Amino acid sequence: MAGHSKFKNIMHRKGAQDKKRSAMFSKLSREITVAAKMGMPDPDMNPRLRAAVLAAKAQSMPKDNIQRSIDKASKGDAENYEEIRYEGFGPGGVSIIVEALSDNRNRTATNVRTAFSKHGGNLGASGSVSHGFERMGLIEYGAAAGDADTVLEAAIEAGADDVQSDEDGHEIWTTVDNLHTVARALEGALGEPEAAKLAWKPANEVEVRGDDAVLLMKLIDALEEDDDVQTVSGNFNVPDDELEKLA
Repeated sequence: MAGHSKFKNIMHRKGAQDKKRSAMFSKLSREITVAAKMGMPDPDMNPRLRAAVLAAKAQSMPKDNIQRSIDKASKGDAENYEEIRYEGFGPGGVSIIVEALSDNRNRTATNVRTAFSKHGGNLGASGSVSHGFERMGLIEYGAAAGDADTVLEAAIEAGADDVQSDEDGHEIWTTVDNLHTVARALEGALGEPEAAKLAWKPANEVEVRGDDAVLLMKLIDALEEDDDVQTVSGNFNVPDDELEKLA
């Protein structure tokens, strides 16, 4: 399990995905509204909104919900959310980036700091770990989309920068600006993606095993369950045999 994306697959195996759908839609709606409020309410004219809508569609969020979130910003009905990024270190020395949208900075900071401290980690200063990551677009497909060669060929044709495939599926990386174009081209070749979003790609990964892996999963759980937290990214790699113990 790589830190930036595959946690979703693990949660699905545990049967927890449906329980989290409502919370996930709430977070997706919040990102769409903030993106629309900060720029044009037209996804074709607003790259951040375009990425947010792509992410929502990839999670089967109804079109009405998406439009309602955009309209909320256009009508000035949206709450005032502040974008906050936290950087810290988890068990095993892994680097973690937490992105939040909050209407109460003190509450969010307290919750994030508590999650880190209770599960073997600690918050760092701004910039303490993000230098080890690159901001990119990420498009995810399950294994059913095709074999590695098929997906690689489609990704190259679509203009992607990098492809990583394993038995669980495929991660296709693009520049931030090309996310929408590549995702649209891949949809024609491979069908709807499981996810299409902006993400942090780590330069190097740290393997985590044993008690550190257990604590790390608990830390990620605690962070992702917070209403204000939008994304949790890391440079960890938990081997499959360790994940089986945690399932």
